[in-house]
Formats: sequence, C-alpha cells, structure tokens
Amino acid sequence: MSEENVTKIVTTETDAKSTEVETETTPDVDREPPAAIDSRFLYVDVAAQRAKQLRRGAWPRLKELAPNPETGVRPSPNSKLERIAMLEVDTQKIYYQVPDPNSSTESKS
Repeated sequence: MSEENVTKIVTTETDAKSTEVETETTPDVDREPPAAIDSRFLYVDVAAQRAKQLRRGAWPRLKELAPNPETGVRPSPNSKLERIAMLEVDTQKIYYQVPDPNSSTESKS
C-alpha cells in the first residue's frame, strides 16, 4: 500500500434507523468483504447514501472508473450516479454499519 493517510467519508442522518456508509481511499487488500445484504430495504438505503456521497464529489470505486495510471485522468461515467452506487454495493466495494436499535438516545416512557 502506497498511501499512508486514510480518509473516511461517513454519512450520518439524524434518524436512529439510518445506515452509516463508510468509504476509504486505501485499497481493500487487508479488509474482509462486507456482509452480504439480504434485505432489499437495507440495499436501497446503503445505495442511496452512497449516491449522495457521489453527488457531493466522492470518487467512484469501480475498476472501470479508475484513473488512467499514465495520465491520471478518470473516464467520465456513462451511467447515473445512482446506478454507479448500486454497482458498488453489488460488487461489495461499500462498507456499511447498521446502528444498534437499543442504543437510541431517546427515552421512551
């Protein structure tokens, strides 16, 4: 790994049921792949959070959208950012955390 710095982009919502999506700039060589997403609702939530990150300027993690090693120029995506986010989730490039429902800050009476 040539990069020393690890930067994280973490998107959080105020809702206690939202999903946190983490992306890093370092390769996933020493990380195990994320757990498979069985729920279609969790899939949509993770892909939507990732699409929001892409709209705000995060780089796509797909191999076909990687920069050219000689020039450093990234190809322009042919798909919408939502489709790119879904492909990233499908290929397990996105790591996510589901918050614990018991750790709610609100007290219920």
